[in-house]
Amino acid sequence: MPEQAGPPGTEELLRALHERKAQPAEDRHESDAPPHERSDLTPLLDALRDEAQRLAPETRFRKVDMAQRVRSLSEEIASLPALPRTQLDLAPLLGALHAESHRLTPEVRFHDVGTVQRIGDGVATLSGLPRARTDELVTFPTGVQGLILNLDHTRLDVILLGPDEGIMGGDLVTATGHRLRVPVGSNLLGRVVNPLGEPLDQYGPIEAAEYRHLERDAPGIVERAPVSEPLQTGLKVVDALIPIGRGQRELIIGDRQIGKTTLAVDTILNQVQDSSVTCVYVAVGQKKSSTLAVIETLRRAGALEHTTVVVSGSDDPPALRYLAPYAGCTMAEFLMQQGRDVLIVYDDLSKHADAYRELSLLLRRPPGREAYPGDIFYLHSRLLERAAKLNAENGGGSLTALPIVETQRGNLAAYIPTNLISITDGQIVLETDLFNRGVKPAVNPGRSVSRVGGAAQTQAMREIAGTLRLTLAQFEEVARFARIGAEVDEATQRQIRRGERLRLALTQPAHRPLSLTHQIVVLLAVTEGYLDAVSGDEIPAFERGLLGRITIEHPIMTAQLNRTGELTPEIREAFRGTLDEYLKTRQS
Repeated sequence: MPEQAGPPGTEELLRALHERKAQPAEDRHESDAPPHERSDLTPLLDALRDEAQRLAPETRFRKVDMAQRVRSLSEEIASLPALPRTQLDLAPLLGALHAESHRLTPEVRFHDVGTVQRIGDGVATLSGLPRARTDELVTFPTGVQGLILNLDHTRLDVILLGPDEGIMGGDLVTATGHRLRVPVGSNLLGRVVNPLGEPLDQYGPIEAAEYRHLERDAPGIVERAPVSEPLQTGLKVVDALIPIGRGQRELIIGDRQIGKTTLAVDTILNQVQDSSVTCVYVAVGQKKSSTLAVIETLRRAGALEHTTVVVSGSDDPPALRYLAPYAGCTMAEFLMQQGRDVLIVYDDLSKHADAYRELSLLLRRPPGREAYPGDIFYLHSRLLERAAKLNAENGGGSLTALPIVETQRGNLAAYIPTNLISITDGQIVLETDLFNRGVKPAVNPGRSVSRVGGAAQTQAMREIAGTLRLTLAQFEEVARFARIGAEVDEATQRQIRRGERLRLALTQPAHRPLSLTHQIVVLLAVTEGYLDAVSGDEIPAFERGLLGRITIEHPIMTAQLNRTGELTPEIREAFRGTLDEYLKTRQS
């Protein structure tokens, strides 16, 4: 049997058990016995003793000298070969650090800081910042930036470009020394951004061509060229009676909910046919649901690809609503200076003026007429003056502005509407009465005007629409007598019928702009009397069928007229022949 090592003292333990068993029972007291040897454990202890006696002869025990064992292990470790020692050469590293330290130039930087004295309603009053400038950006402890608008000897007023949560009186504010800039470039087309140029859609960050300041000087007289190229809106009543040229500023004015935004959006939709015109739509103070509806309309029609949408909702801080038109204009101006034709829509400047009035009152500026500040005219004039047609030496681009303004009960003599009428190059007036009678777009040609006029029309439209305004004016005059029951002769009745059909032909469904050729065909049918035999209820169906037939029978002439804008005698005769045949077909 192999020797089994056991702990020292095992034999002594067995010897003690034998002696305990040999002791007489009367000499042992139960109370003296240890707990494990009491009567209830006696059988178990007897079994253990018998087993120990059986195994004792077969077990060998040897003592282990632990000190000797430790010494032997130490000797074995000492006999192992030593690892090579690594010598670190620190001289090159110290030399490089020394040379780099000599290249560093010690400098002391000073930061202008101020203290928040008052905060609330998106406006903060600060003290300190002795070298601050107007329109300079400052940074609050929460990371929100502000724009300085008021400078005083002891304080300055800042409008916040973000939420004011977490900003308290006594916080330190740091001056940046920079003015506000926004990203510009072609990569903004097809994107929805806020007035700071931050994306609001799901397409990720924007790679800007560069960053530009919001406030820029308008192009000078020498840099401009006369407005002579038309901007087609796709609306018959506008392109025929109130033509808009590229580089013009045309005001859209009317009461709420009568189609002002629809008219501007239709103009953007019509530019899908002319890929040379890019668009910028600026929503100022509009409900988010209305803005989302406009964006969805542009997306469905494929117009969002060449449009940048700048959104400042009604629940945004007044500072963002104030900056939104300038941000959109800066983005459009960059494209104009690249030689492109750009259309920008401001929807609308009434809410822009309200936002500026709110800021001015919070900044304790003296109120004027209707509580607007004294520089409210300059607010819009410096914005709209940036619309221009540049000459060839400056790239030949153009920026056409369509500002929208809201009136109350058709009052064109209100403060903001009269300011904008005097700034712009004409206005398109929409009336509630016409809208309620089903005339859409509800444009009043008698009160609308374009100061560019026929210079912004193609030869074909100028030839066809030359007498339309006079015809409509005469129709309104004689129709007024007919409505009061006055007797009119047969010639006057024919004039009234012609005017009614002209008014119906100028109506147009929303978001369905027409090409130049289709507009020419419809106006040709009206002015030459082809619609006199058609009842008013059948005119929309007559127009749809006629345009479909023209497109099928004369595709080459249609493309030529759209491209050149010239109504040659051959094209006119071809259209007349199609009109004669189509009218006979319907009558038969």
